[in-house]
Amino acid sequence: MRFLAGLPLWRSPERQNVSRRFVQRTKEQAPYVIDRRSALIFLFSAFVPVVPIWGQKTTPQMPGAETGAKSFGAPEATAAKFTDVTAALGLDFRNLASHTSKKYLIETMGSGAALFDYDNDGRLDLFLVNGAPLSDPTPKGRIPQKTGPQYWNRLYRQKRDGTFEDVTEEAGLQGWGYGMGVAVGDYDNDGNADLFVTAYGGNRLYHNNGDGTFTDVTAKAGLNGSGWSTSAAWADLDNDGLLDLIVLRYMEWDFDDLWCGPPKEGFRSYCSPNHFRPATPLVYHNDGDGHFTEVSKKIGLSKAGKGLGIAFADYDRDGRLDICVANDSMFEFLYRNKGDGTFEEVGLMAGVAVDGDGATYAGMGVDFADYDNDGLPDLLITDLGNQAYALYKNNGDGSFTYATYTSGLADITRPHSGWGFRFMDFDNDGWKDIFVTRGHVESITKPGTNIDQLNTVFRNLGASGQWQALTNEAGFNAAPPARHRGCAFGDFDGDGRVDVVVTALGKEAEIWVNRTEGAGHWLDIALEGTKSNRDGIGAIVKIVTRAGMQFNHMTTSVGYASSSHGPVHFGLGAEDKVKQIEIRWPSGRIQRVSGLAPGRYHDITEPSGGEAP
Repeated sequence: MRFLAGLPLWRSPERQNVSRRFVQRTKEQAPYVIDRRSALIFLFSAFVPVVPIWGQKTTPQMPGAETGAKSFGAPEATAAKFTDVTAALGLDFRNLASHTSKKYLIETMGSGAALFDYDNDGRLDLFLVNGAPLSDPTPKGRIPQKTGPQYWNRLYRQKRDGTFEDVTEEAGLQGWGYGMGVAVGDYDNDGNADLFVTAYGGNRLYHNNGDGTFTDVTAKAGLNGSGWSTSAAWADLDNDGLLDLIVLRYMEWDFDDLWCGPPKEGFRSYCSPNHFRPATPLVYHNDGDGHFTEVSKKIGLSKAGKGLGIAFADYDRDGRLDICVANDSMFEFLYRNKGDGTFEEVGLMAGVAVDGDGATYAGMGVDFADYDNDGLPDLLITDLGNQAYALYKNNGDGSFTYATYTSGLADITRPHSGWGFRFMDFDNDGWKDIFVTRGHVESITKPGTNIDQLNTVFRNLGASGQWQALTNEAGFNAAPPARHRGCAFGDFDGDGRVDVVVTALGKEAEIWVNRTEGAGHWLDIALEGTKSNRDGIGAIVKIVTRAGMQFNHMTTSVGYASSSHGPVHFGLGAEDKVKQIEIRWPSGRIQRVSGLAPGRYHDITEPSGGEAP
């Protein structure tokens, strides 16, 4: 198995961004932070059997991962620059979120987006999730329904000239209920990307018929579900070649008339998640005949949470896919794949359940990726303003180090709320940057708080481990601030620079095309599994150039309630040749490919044979 070998809390009753840590904490206080969190872990371990992570030997890792791609990226490289082309490309979508005097929490959530090529014409298409009207008041127990075209979910087909046309009715994707999120995946391995759409009160699975239309097969598949579903993700949890499905649920919630905020007229606010009980996720095993079986308890994924974001990666490099769940105002979850068909939740023991002060925070979006090019997938979880985004560096021994302070992210993320995001190399310098959608949830402006906010890019400054915030510099002030929520990523125009689509609560969706000047070379790899799931979800890709190595993996789960069904992207900086590409498929097969030219989109199919796992 040479591919993997060779390497060495409280919050206030109202949703007010308050945590126990000091807002003005500095880097110099980091030792105190570490000690406090260590004490919390120690106390926890006294009552819970110790998870066998810290005591084990260092897990096998990628060859050469300790050297990584440390020479990628020149200091003089041009920072990422984006242009708002929403109107020019013909996108006319507005997320409709009813706002009532009762301040129902669902009004604040917004919805997700998906980028995928539904008709296999080689061009990215766009799916946007929408809400439903709420009466004021809404009776308890009611499931809101779409009452007209203004509330439909929308599918936009990209035409040859790069503009979009609305094909929602033709495709049969108007939708149902108060929509939340979307997950793209080819669950039946027929070569056509299918859609799973979450909503409050029930979900929908749409089978792609391959002729431009979709069929609602929810009942046949057994995937309706119940409660308040948010993000969902496709992944092959048992490596049987079929995509399984995880559906997060936010909380046990109904349309109760619950007052939060000062008890006087005009000061009612949205209630904190602390007022509501957590909910268990739904986990569906793909039975292979178009039907799914709910198995959350059976495989150890039934822990109740307040899930908003989900991400996958093999964080301990044992060849098995692990899961991270971003929870709102409670412990974050990290599920380690035990290799026997079950999972164990190890977030606290691995060091990712709380922030550097040992405090919980309002986890929104999450991504698992190797931002420092050491061959190990790291974690970032976004949260509310006055809470710095939580960056966890993978130590390579099953544990993580809270790196928000040492990386400089604390000061540049604390002022703004973050929702959807992704690690992605937007300037193609060989280092993964971060794009974040921003916007608050509150209805009453507080001093120093902006409800509507601009999106931003945090530029990865390479081997220094630091980040640079780019907002106006990246062009995001060209559009008015909003309460942005979901986002999806892909290369609309085929120029090798990754573009972004963003949703906004109660406002128009936005398309930001990447116009970075002086961007580096690039390489895109589209995977097709044979023994593995056809999408190749879970495959780990390593590239080798003269500058070093880079690692990424195939996933369609993005940030918050969104999905990107695109190729695995690599920025190469000044490197104009790729020595070798190495792929570890979910089946365990190892594939090596040489001679692929940069600046192109390459299709790679899993071989029938290959190195044994």
